[in-house]
Amino acid sequence: MDSEFAIGTPKKLMEDQALVLKRGDTFGVFNPSGDAEARLRPAEGLFRADTRFLSRFHLLLGRAEPLLLSSHMGGLEAVASIDLTNVDISEENGRITLPSRTVHVLRKKRIYDGGFREELRLRNYASCPIVLDVAILFEADFADIFEVRGRGRSKRGRFRKPQIRNSSVTLGYRGVDEVERSTRLTFTPMPTELGAKMARYHLPLQPGDERRLEAVVECFAQPEPKLFIRSMPHPRKKLDGRPRRYLGRAAVRTSNEHVQEWIDQARADLEMLVTPTREGLYPFAGVPWFSTVFGRDGILTALQYLWLDPCLAHGVLRFLAAHQAKGEEEGKILHELRQGEMAAIGDVPFGLYYGSIDATPLFVLLAGALYARTGNKKWIEKLWPHIELALRWMETRGDRDGDGFLEYQRPPKGQGLWNQGWKDSDDAIFHADGRLAEGSIALCEVQGYAYAAWTGAAGLARVLGKSESACKMQRKAEQLRERFEEVFWCEELGTYVLALDGNKEPCRVAASNAGHALFSGIASEHRARRVAELLLGPSFFSGWGIRTLSEEAPRYNPMSYHNGSIWPHDNSLIALGLARYGFSAELRKLAEGLFCALDYLEDHRLPELFCGFPRRPGSAPVRYPIACRPQGWASGSLFALLAACLGIGFHAEGGEIRFEKPVLPVQVDDLLLHGLPLKKASVDVLFRSHIRDVAMNVVRRRGDVSVVLVN
Repeated sequence: MDSEFAIGTPKKLMEDQALVLKRGDTFGVFNPSGDAEARLRPAEGLFRADTRFLSRFHLLLGRAEPLLLSSHMGGLEAVASIDLTNVDISEENGRITLPSRTVHVLRKKRIYDGGFREELRLRNYASCPIVLDVAILFEADFADIFEVRGRGRSKRGRFRKPQIRNSSVTLGYRGVDEVERSTRLTFTPMPTELGAKMARYHLPLQPGDERRLEAVVECFAQPEPKLFIRSMPHPRKKLDGRPRRYLGRAAVRTSNEHVQEWIDQARADLEMLVTPTREGLYPFAGVPWFSTVFGRDGILTALQYLWLDPCLAHGVLRFLAAHQAKGEEEGKILHELRQGEMAAIGDVPFGLYYGSIDATPLFVLLAGALYARTGNKKWIEKLWPHIELALRWMETRGDRDGDGFLEYQRPPKGQGLWNQGWKDSDDAIFHADGRLAEGSIALCEVQGYAYAAWTGAAGLARVLGKSESACKMQRKAEQLRERFEEVFWCEELGTYVLALDGNKEPCRVAASNAGHALFSGIASEHRARRVAELLLGPSFFSGWGIRTLSEEAPRYNPMSYHNGSIWPHDNSLIALGLARYGFSAELRKLAEGLFCALDYLEDHRLPELFCGFPRRPGSAPVRYPIACRPQGWASGSLFALLAACLGIGFHAEGGEIRFEKPVLPVQVDDLLLHGLPLKKASVDVLFRSHIRDVAMNVVRRRGDVSVVLVN
């Protein structure tokens, strides 16, 4: 049972090998041939600011679909290259006028902030002249992203009459929210025929001739979305021009070509998802369903990548501070921001939505981690008022009954998410007999986040000379830890319970949430060991990764969203927890499982989630049908996993980088960190795996920085 706002699956939403391109707040989903046909595959099209501006873009050669030869994405660039050829083209009497594989088409697509550009290069390989009929079919349904996801609408706006001028067509729509949205398609050279739904060319081609066609698609909204800035050049920029890269130059390299491909793909996906805002860079959650700001997702993605580059953490904290709640919920951190028509008119409650219990403590946790990474006191001074507001919310509105635990109250139907932790399906929080938990819910992992937030805030207060506040915050953290151990531990399960319900009855269910207690450090040493052993045991570990739920739990379903599936980000946080407590064997086992999953996944990227079926010899992980690929915190998981394996830590004030008990997965013999920055310095560090340990060598040092290995 998913949330009432969950994504429907009435039919296949997009191709398994779909081409997904994103830049800024614009993204496109196309089939491997480069077409978008939303009537056949609802997730396809060109989207901007939660609206689909192009629902059909379909290429025909000789009035027939071309044959796909190959297609691929362009790494860090938001470009797809597709090779096509013609099929047999026949007259009505069956006579073939153009044999198959006569014309080669190189189709290149590049997404820009606010549109995309497509270039077609058509070459005649026949030994005689031909006249090639080329058509591009197009439509714009201006569907809201929630409508695409399967949610019904209360009202609909009006479509404008298409405007055709010279070589351009403009399709328009006035929404119920009174926003004028339009899509302009411009074709070069001038088409032979141009209508409201089709551009057609009749191209004479001599033997060996090549012709180029271009289509530029631009998305407009009046008024324009105020949230995002335009960072990319106009769509007519040449396809070989390079857009700005957002992430820093620190790199991870290995001699294993397959592992290097995975690392490069994860970085390229993060680069794609990063979006410039007025407050800085923000990693959007995932394409296609979550291509917007999510508080929890952004914080955790920034945290996963923090050791390589602090830029995401800076942008996330600035953005969330600027949009911190006011009024009754003052200090609470944003969960989700939507700019589409349905959010504007109230069909969905996610315009500026604050329905998560964990984003607020995670905000403070990230601030503490950022200071440890950068040592930038001035930056923390500016952020401190927002940290104080977040902590005040945690003490008051976040703990309404005053028992010391953070809890959320489920909203009335239709007004938000019923469950407000990261497992937000309606059936994700339940008791040992399968009953759904009711009332105010206190989640296991959230108490750990709160503990880490109070501990981190205490450290920041000391840096700022607020010793009295620091003592109070540290005391608050220790009290929470003692109470957590007393109430959440279940000796029978050998782990921490999933949650407490509104009557303070424990939900005695073994779930991966307990692994986050290791990530946050709230777990005691001896109980952390038992949790680790359970999570890497057969009831949780599938061979690919740790399931969200034990196989022995009620409601277990390996195909569910949260009750038995495997989430890479969940596993990456558990991996960081295993490293924190020094559980090297368990960490290595987990890393090897996820690396094996990557080896089998066709696109070499970790998806949002995959099914929790046990690993079978010679078989790949079973896909979850509507998982986002790419997904921010899934891509970030690979970097968090590497950080955990290396045991990396920073003491920026002292100019020190520390590696504690490093391990490498069996797939990795060596790992080079190139240009790893610390303040104004940087280092290159090489790790090599040996039978009994991992050796470290500082290859190059730039500036004043010390590197320490602890075995």
